[in-house]
Amino acid sequence: MDTRAELTDLIAQELAQPVASVVHAMAEAVRARHPQAALAVLFYGSCLRRPESLLADSLLDFYLLVDDYRSAYRSALTGFANRVLPPNVFYLEAPHGGATLRCKYAVISLAQFQAGMARATDNVSLWARFSQQSRLVWARDSGIAQAVAGACAEATLTMLGNVLPLVQDGAEVLWQRAFEETYRAELRSEGSARAIELVKADAERYRRVAALARRILGEGTLASAEACAAAWRRRRRTSKLLNLARLVKATFTFDGALDYVLWKVKRHSGVVLPVTDWQRRHPLLSAPVLAWRLYRLGAFR
Repeated sequence: MDTRAELTDLIAQELAQPVASVVHAMAEAVRARHPQAALAVLFYGSCLRRPESLLADSLLDFYLLVDDYRSAYRSALTGFANRVLPPNVFYLEAPHGGATLRCKYAVISLAQFQAGMARATDNVSLWARFSQQSRLVWARDSGIAQAVAGACAEATLTMLGNVLPLVQDGAEVLWQRAFEETYRAELRSEGSARAIELVKADAERYRRVAALARRILGEGTLASAEACAAAWRRRRRTSKLLNLARLVKATFTFDGALDYVLWKVKRHSGVVLPVTDWQRRHPLLSAPVLAWRLYRLGAFR
């Protein structure tokens, strides 16, 4: 087995690890919303590292990979927005065992998912997220599962290939620098402490993956340190502009946005605010009145 195949096989084994029943239930609810187009459902994010007992009260994160946006949505405009500025993000609640499960899921085509992992892609959001562990909860067939594993392996090579010219230290420092750079390229508040915590939580995995990636990347040509630093400056501009554009798009496409915000408010402040169906359909128009009511109820100061 060559080194790239070894890396892909390692990622495939990670993706295939079992998940909790609540994750399966929520992933099925996500898939069921786009049954004709769904190819795969990936579970990722901080909840991946949480005990199963806490998951039912958490906001789970998923990526839904689809084959075609036209068959994924009833609205041509929603599909167009997904194609031009992927992914579209949605909030979903589903009943399970007497409780209410909640998730946020992103929709993207398999082709755009794969393209977003390439080294030349300035937008860091995909390869930064999927260079980390994730779980393939469902795939339409083994060919799709293999394609996902290959894309996640490519994400790892892109993540580390973009920082290797800047770091001469070991695997943990290499990954920490990679996370720090990607945080700086997005509208996020995380910094060095979060990067260190993330790597230490799965240190052996990151060392093993880095060893394979170094061997693969060593067979090619890496940029100079100066060119690498310049590329990160460019990525910070490009990725932040794309983040802003997605936030604007989300005000029109984030189905369930109001329920998501109210759940977050309840979780952090304990304040419950009933809303009408009209307010759910028109969250932007309702926002000023709802914000004032939440303020009066003590949800924020």
